[in-house]
Amino acid sequence: MLPYLVGAVVVVGLPTLYVAVRYREYRKFLAGAFFVSAGMQMYFWQIGLSIPLYDTGFIQSPEASLVRSGIHFVLFLLCLYFGFIKKPQVRQV
Repeated sequence: MLPYLVGAVVVVGLPTLYVAVRYREYRKFLAGAFFVSAGMQMYFWQIGLSIPLYDTGFIQSPEASLVRSGIHFVLFLLCLYFGFIKKPQVRQV
């Protein structure tokens, strides 16, 4: 299972990171997505909901939801800052 997860991170994660670095509008979108995800994960932790992972025998514990919530909130703050607050630099040619 681990090789599939690493492959998914490489195939999906690296292009997403590239686009997020290049385009401010994409960082704005990611800020909203991370905010919603952090809130949902925090809610799952608060109600003690265990989440089965699709098509596997694994179950995400409420404690893992709390950790994911924290990570997504930090990513939300980063995307919020670089997408909305920090002004883009004008490049000199």
